[in-house]
Amino acid sequence: MKKFLMTTAAFTMLASSALADVFLMDGMVPREGDNRVIEAGTYQKDGPWKIGFSIWGFGNTWMIQMAEEARYAASQNENVGDFIFSNADSNPAKQIADIEDMIAQGVDAIVIAPVSLNAVSPIIDKAAAAGIPVVVHSTAVDTDNYTVDIQGDPHHFGKVMGDFLVDELGGEGNIWVLRGQAGVSEDLFRYEGLLTALEGTDITISSEQHGDWAYDKGKQVCESLALSDPNPDGIWSSGAAMTHACMDVFVELGLPIPPISGEGNNGFFKVWKASGAKSMAAVFPPEQGAAAVRAAMALLEGEEMMHRYVGQPDPILQDQREDYLREDLNENLWFPSSLPEEKLQEIYGQN
Repeated sequence: MKKFLMTTAAFTMLASSALADVFLMDGMVPREGDNRVIEAGTYQKDGPWKIGFSIWGFGNTWMIQMAEEARYAASQNENVGDFIFSNADSNPAKQIADIEDMIAQGVDAIVIAPVSLNAVSPIIDKAAAAGIPVVVHSTAVDTDNYTVDIQGDPHHFGKVMGDFLVDELGGEGNIWVLRGQAGVSEDLFRYEGLLTALEGTDITISSEQHGDWAYDKGKQVCESLALSDPNPDGIWSSGAAMTHACMDVFVELGLPIPPISGEGNNGFFKVWKASGAKSMAAVFPPEQGAAAVRAAMALLEGEEMMHRYVGQPDPILQDQREDYLREDLNENLWFPSSLPEEKLQEIYGQN
């Protein structure tokens, strides 16, 4: 028993040291449980470095900003001589070919936002076997041969939304639940976070439907629920676009908007303010792209790191909304962002 306690204490000190020495992003912490240390100096190399960055595709504004955050992070380190960016267009075969090409070019590190859980695992294994540090982020893979894994925490995301409703409703009432895309793990884990928040309360899920994280589908669902299950005490919505859509439905029907959860998106924040609704914003920052690049650079600088990290950022609450809302920028901006003001204006400026 004494030996186990000493080992646990030593592990905790190592995890704390890694977190203190390498800043990835606010709220990104070493994952609890089985999590090994990447020893200092393991991948250290003199610059200039060649870093490969493979993204699964540009399917939404979040992905576009994630890529911009990554590019900017790379530009801030003088040792990055070549930042090789590739877009897989949601095609696993293309992502595999892109990474094959990076390996052939002799990159010093590879950063990957995988297109699927298992499609790119063999090429990650190949890169690792070649001694190239691999940082995986934003979506998971079914291999453990990457060097560092950086992921959001969908359970935490869903729970802080549920905690908001529990507080607003005093622990009782009926709520609608607007889930994301059926069959996607992110949807399931966010929903499980909600169920955790509701444990021990008298809050009942009176209606539950999938809105696919989309405005059009979310509006269709909310219009249907307004007829079949009117007057909910609150609404748990798993994404900004669906929240926006539901707010619009209530406004169009001339009904007060019940407390409803939201997400850190500037377009949603504008609607939130205009509606006067009680809401909050769970945070799934596109800065994860920058965090992954920072991890790759830290490995090449010889820093000690942990094998797995998880993002558990605090939500943005009603009284903090004005600290983030940007009336001068368009609705595609996601919060929080590590981009400097000049880049924000360049990308999201409305003039």
